[in-house]
Amino acid sequence: MVTRIPLAERMRPKRLADYVGQEHIIGQGAVLWNAIEQKVIPSMIFWGPPGVGKTTLALLIAKSLDRPFYSLSAIQSGVKEVREVIEKAEQMRQFNQEQPILFIDEIHRFSKSQQDSLLGAVERGTVTLIGATTENPSFEVISALLSRCQVYVLKELSKQELVRIVDQAISEDEYLKAEHIKVKEYEALLQLSGGDARKLLNILELVSQASVHSKDEITNEFVARHVQQNRVRYDKSGEQHYDVISAFIKSIRGSDPNAAVYWLARMIEGGEEPKFIARRLLILASEDIGNANPNALLLANNCFQAVNVIGWPESRIILSQTVIYLACSVKSNASYEAINKAQALVRKTGTLSVPLHLRNAPTKLMKELDYGTEYMYAHSYAGNFVEQEYLPTELGSVQLYDPGKNPAEEKMRLSLREKWKRRYNY
Repeated sequence: MVTRIPLAERMRPKRLADYVGQEHIIGQGAVLWNAIEQKVIPSMIFWGPPGVGKTTLALLIAKSLDRPFYSLSAIQSGVKEVREVIEKAEQMRQFNQEQPILFIDEIHRFSKSQQDSLLGAVERGTVTLIGATTENPSFEVISALLSRCQVYVLKELSKQELVRIVDQAISEDEYLKAEHIKVKEYEALLQLSGGDARKLLNILELVSQASVHSKDEITNEFVARHVQQNRVRYDKSGEQHYDVISAFIKSIRGSDPNAAVYWLARMIEGGEEPKFIARRLLILASEDIGNANPNALLLANNCFQAVNVIGWPESRIILSQTVIYLACSVKSNASYEAINKAQALVRKTGTLSVPLHLRNAPTKLMKELDYGTEYMYAHSYAGNFVEQEYLPTELGSVQLYDPGKNPAEEKMRLSLREKWKRRYNY
């Protein structure tokens, strides 16, 4: 019995013209299209959810430019494999051969030392690096390597694009075309795939085999009946990802530790990246708790560091502790509201002049122009405070920070009112 190549591999586009999606970067006239047309491409990183065509696009770029193509997986490869490819590339350069493309899948899983091993070759132009990642490269890729690469964000495939992929498979794949497969309804196929084209084609192949035996058309009910899901329904890249993280954040904000831990478990069982969860907790600690409990930010930061040090699965306990603490903490979004108001004010009023008494005076000329001469040093006054103007004069006594209604910030409110009298008379 001959084993067939999976449908997802059989349907991998052979030409850029057949590539589906990512029109914003690879459509005619777009930035990457132009680079390929000019046959000059930078090292780059493709950042996007699974199954949107990162590997395929890298292969098509290499084929379009007629460049040698080396592919490594960060899960299976290390510094040794990277150096072997670089040595081959250096040998090719000596014989005036085309600069090869080195594709590294899941580059975010490379350690710092592994990423360091790429730097010299990328900088010298020995290889053109194309990395693929599902994680934010600004967090996962070292700054030295990131600065040498152009980052392209690949978007989730739209419903129309996913339907097009299904229709192409049915009409162009030699096996499906021979069986006259008919898809009557698409919704279940799209929902179960979670926007992942590879998963979509795998599901289509599975239900197509069942359709051949039963002679039934592929409907939503048919798909649901034949697709077995053996894991918790949580897709790191699809709508479920955003729904679950939204429920998680809102449960902590709403001070419900039971619900917060439940949604944490949903993410853990679904395979969510622990560092992603820890980063969300860091943001929440300031956005939703802030100065009502400054310890929240300290604990969230320690959680983030611990998750990086401890690893999995033990770090789930640290995440649980932090989630429960943040959920039970007193809440305030005063700091979040204050920076929003301040940014809106800056956008409205522009770059107003810094008051003369607050300006720095490092030179003789600046001192002669009275820079800083009327500034009053707060520590020279009782209580380390003296009333003076710190805002541009055009803004008057604008109020941006309104302390939250909680014990910690009520103390701040009283202290500000005592010092500033009318200005902070909330």
